[in-house]
Amino acid sequence: MSSQDIPEENLPAERDASVAVADEKNPFADPGLPPHEHRIQDIDERAAKRSERTVALLFTVSMLATVGFIASYVTIPHDKSIFVFPIGHLNALNFALGLTLGAALFCIGAGAVHWARTLMSDEEVADDRHAIAAEPEVKAKVMADFKQGAKESALGRRKLIRNTMFGALALFPLSGVVLLRDLGPLPGTKLRHTLWSKGKLLVNMNTNEPLRPSDVAVGSLTFAKPEGLEEHDHDFQNEIAKAALMIVRLQPDDIKDKQELDWSYQGIVAYSKICTHVGCPISLYEQQTHHVLCPCHQSTFDLSDGARVIFGPAGHALPQLRIGVNDEGYLEALGDFEEPVGPAFWERG
Repeated sequence: MSSQDIPEENLPAERDASVAVADEKNPFADPGLPPHEHRIQDIDERAAKRSERTVALLFTVSMLATVGFIASYVTIPHDKSIFVFPIGHLNALNFALGLTLGAALFCIGAGAVHWARTLMSDEEVADDRHAIAAEPEVKAKVMADFKQGAKESALGRRKLIRNTMFGALALFPLSGVVLLRDLGPLPGTKLRHTLWSKGKLLVNMNTNEPLRPSDVAVGSLTFAKPEGLEEHDHDFQNEIAKAALMIVRLQPDDIKDKQELDWSYQGIVAYSKICTHVGCPISLYEQQTHHVLCPCHQSTFDLSDGARVIFGPAGHALPQLRIGVNDEGYLEALGDFEEPVGPAFWERG
């Protein structure tokens, strides 16, 4: 459509295009800006509506592509392959995710560019350089320019563009949220529990035999594991990292903490072997002070006083396992740890 097809009353007035001329006194005169050439959208509302619908269509396609991304992620098997000419065989899930994600991003960008180039104001404005420190007048001008730009963007008037753009921008981040599923299954409550339960025997880590009270001498340090956990089990490392136990026998009179005494058996106390700082195994025991030391960062715990932290970066005491003796005279657990073992984590109650 040419300007001849536009009614005269819709044609903008011509702007004065005075241009400075260079002469001997001023060889570098400012030539000024060339005359502004109006776009068809500036003088014909029908063309502006067509551009508006085009931008809205691009934003709508972006929304559909985001929905397609989520649907592909949920429904397409990860091991399915397809043939795409001329590329060849591809993983169907990767192809669908890449195609829909690329389309969603492209349509948002293309819609924004088309909106700016056809509907927003494109007049060039000359402005003088100013000092870095903004004067009150400058701040007022900036706010006025911002309001003018907001007005010229026609965001309030072009409701179709505004609503579809907001829809595309609101839906697109869902792609990233869905991808969080690949971080792995939620831990649930498994970080709070170990293999220890009521009736589980305490098995010596070295001899692989159940422990009797007589096997634990005063001042000795013994490491134990739950009954039924074997080194050849495929999940041995994961389970022992939570269930590893250290057993120390103290004189009952040396135990300062009442709960520790109640949860022990004839001075035999059982504590988690996993340091509450970063999860290193504790292996150093001092008989005279009843202190255990983590070799990684020197966190020190007092086993005669509820395994509280007396030195180092550990944040809390070692969890204690309540123990007793069964009818056959073997040491057994009377339940699981009352709190999560190892370093503190966000679910700790």
